[in-house]
Amino acid sequence: MSAFDDIKNKNERAVALFEEAGKVIMSPRCMNCHPATERPTQTNKMTPHQPLVVRGEGGMGVAGGLACSTCHHEANFDPAGVPGHPQWHLAPREMAWQGKSLGQICEQIKDPKRNDGRDMAALVKYMAEDSLVGWAWSPGANRTPAPEARRSSAT
Repeated sequence: MSAFDDIKNKNERAVALFEEAGKVIMSPRCMNCHPATERPTQTNKMTPHQPLVVRGEGGMGVAGGLACSTCHHEANFDPAGVPGHPQWHLAPREMAWQGKSLGQICEQIKDPKRNDGRDMAALVKYMAEDSLVGWAWSPGANRTPAPEARRSSAT
């Protein structure tokens, strides 16, 4: 049974579900890679990334500069505290979340012009199954996962 089953109004239920997801979406774990500027932030304090890196082509860093993969490898590198994932990169400019309200982010996420053409079913699947998104839920030993939100199978 879902924690949201008692909400019978479809719109109220949708809002409640997205507010729950917003606990993760609005966390530094996600916001750091969804910057409002060309520079990512890092840690729960969302400080400007050190060393200096910028978005670059495809969110992978600039050519001739520091690419994300220079430091962010296939897996976390715990001795230096560097997180890792095979697809480490920044979100596209169209998905900048920093400085936006949860309502603005919701509109942005639902917009196929900015979300890579995804409909609602594809968005739910992406948020549930994408491995880089999933990294936020389970970032590895000695790392704080994104805030725990109730998961519902009835989305």
